[in-house]
Amino acid sequence: MWFIFVESLSSAFASIRAHGFRSFLTTLGIVIGVAAVIGMVSIIQGLSYFVNQQFEGLGTNSLTIQSYTPRADALQGRRARITVDDLELIKARVEGITSITPIIFSNGANNQIQYGSQITATQLSGTTYAYQNVFGIYMQNGRFLSDSDNNTRRRVAVIGEELRNNLSLPDNPVGEFVKIGDEWVRIVGLAEPRGQILGQSQDNYMVVPFNTMRTLSGNQVEPDIFIQLSLRDISQTENIRNRITALLRDAHDLDEEDDDDFQVQTSEQLASTVTSILGSVTLVMGGIVSISLLVGGIGIMNIMLVSVTERTREIGICKAIGAKRHQILLQFLFESLVLCMIGGFIGLLLGYGIGLAVAAAIDLPEAYVPLWAVVLAFGFSAFVGIVFGIMPAAKAANLDPIEALRFE
Repeated sequence: MWFIFVESLSSAFASIRAHGFRSFLTTLGIVIGVAAVIGMVSIIQGLSYFVNQQFEGLGTNSLTIQSYTPRADALQGRRARITVDDLELIKARVEGITSITPIIFSNGANNQIQYGSQITATQLSGTTYAYQNVFGIYMQNGRFLSDSDNNTRRRVAVIGEELRNNLSLPDNPVGEFVKIGDEWVRIVGLAEPRGQILGQSQDNYMVVPFNTMRTLSGNQVEPDIFIQLSLRDISQTENIRNRITALLRDAHDLDEEDDDDFQVQTSEQLASTVTSILGSVTLVMGGIVSISLLVGGIGIMNIMLVSVTERTREIGICKAIGAKRHQILLQFLFESLVLCMIGGFIGLLLGYGIGLAVAAAIDLPEAYVPLWAVVLAFGFSAFVGIVFGIMPAAKAANLDPIEALRFE
């Protein structure tokens, strides 16, 4: 039996070499299909891998609290908020927290920063000292915000490298004054650059003390804030999360049948949500581009049927000298399988190259091809080879030797 497999495989390669250009055109559909699938998967999985790394940077012992407006309330024009009172309640009533920081984002005119004649837009937020540890901010020059800055509402700020460049500030901007709206603030620190993600800079930002940000915003409306906290004992994560949920539901006067108007999530849950979305996108896009694999399979079946017709007399001779039906079947089935596997291998290399090129061209995270994608590419190629090769192979195996010898 082993001899039959080796001979069938040898015959398949010999036939492919004898019709090299036709074999290339035959496998082109498989090459394009596999390359499209692998290229798409490598880009999306690279993004997913990068996102997971970003969330891992927050640590598995962290919780994020943010507002969530149920659909029914949103339709009625009501907006949920996480407030400073909620922050103080959590500080006072929840044990096991090592650090906690509020974050408030600005919008509108306060996003315009001016230095001399230079004016630019940036992401402006207010926070506290703990922000530096939670988000891994490292200083290139100067220092980060201190608790004293926040308590006394000092007009100080830490900026990113791109904002420094956009405002044409000195290489070391510490001590320089910039204007936020009608207010002047002094730069006390320049953060190390963090690069880009999805073509968007992570260095075009300014952070000021939380209480200073509230003053700059005018305090006309209670701000909606984010709360980021770290836990002393990771095993208590679920208990602390339940405790925070109970406190906030009571503070927000929610009845038993009311949905939460906030979300308390771990970094793992946030990463899981993003990964789930990207996984769905992968499946949908993979299904769409897999249509080209179907087209490639039909092309292979068509060429194999032509090959059977061309080699009818050869098949008749083989049968006349004792070749069995299964031997003829394996010979043509292996030829179809080898064509698809070669196409799958070329498509795999081409797809990964496309992923790298696209990721580099539009500043996406580096392409990443997981093992399951490689196995799927080869597995599906083999499946296509068998499914679309079985009919021509069966036709060849079922030929009557006498009729085949008479074929011109």
